[in-house]
Amino acid sequence: MKIVPYDDDVWAKDHPTGDVSFHHMLRGEPDTPENFMYILGRQDADFWMPRHRHNFDQIRLPIQGDMTIGRGLVLRQGEIGYFPEGTAYGPQDDPLGDAAPGERVQLVLQFGGASGYGFMSIEQRRRARQEMARTGRFDGNYYYFADGRKQWGLNAIWEHVHGERLRYPKPRYKSAVVVDPRRFNRLPVPDAPRVDRRFLGSYSERGMWMEMIRAAAGARWTSRQPLGRRLIVTLSGTGTCGTTPYGRLTAIQVEADETLDIAADTETELFVVGLPPVILPTRESAEFDYVEITDGEPQPAAGS
Repeated sequence: MKIVPYDDDVWAKDHPTGDVSFHHMLRGEPDTPENFMYILGRQDADFWMPRHRHNFDQIRLPIQGDMTIGRGLVLRQGEIGYFPEGTAYGPQDDPLGDAAPGERVQLVLQFGGASGYGFMSIEQRRRARQEMARTGRFDGNYYYFADGRKQWGLNAIWEHVHGERLRYPKPRYKSAVVVDPRRFNRLPVPDAPRVDRRFLGSYSERGMWMEMIRAAAGARWTSRQPLGRRLIVTLSGTGTCGTTPYGRLTAIQVEADETLDIAADTETELFVVGLPPVILPTRESAEFDYVEITDGEPQPAAGS
């Protein structure tokens, strides 16, 4: 089990635009289908991204401020967005407006999806950017080769790291899924007095699931989950996890079949994401294509 307290002094400019800072909380195992990165993202300036998609799954939960998803959709504070691998979203247009730099903050979990393509770690990306800067240059979201060619930066980095073109799974879901936890009933958790649960759904053949757990002051929640790893963030409250104190925005990683023991000193709200192991099909899926990002809808590249 890993327990990581929030530290407001640890932020890094890891977003390609330079307009968002990352607070790294939890990370998985590079070069595995189950790799992940759990961060807080802080908007430091006006933000814009073209419509794009990823070859990994993504969950976003704005804890302060809203976020545009594109085409008139907005992810409001307290709502949860599930951005499935291969599903396009954007363009994102988020000027600061009346908000101060750093005022808008959201939880962001990026993780390998059911396709088995995995998730490229931030360390791999940092190292690749340093190496690639010797022969070309990065400018915002794009990489410019020495011969003048222009490529979406993540695609170029992926090819540099893995030696092959980045493949995008064809979308299982036609759009991002927006969840409003307030609309879900709170149901009692068996054998845990004054603890309740909002189950927010399970997604893709991997069976990733999301839920909210609320424990009243003085309540205790002890659980084991054989289905997979759980990644937990304390949205509010104080108490102990085992013998380790937790507070707001503490991150907890619990492995499958590991016992989690939460004792709430004050009312506690936990956001839980369950990540079962990725099971690859016996025959590799042909449901993918190669794309270059444009300002419009991503289109298959020639020869895909």
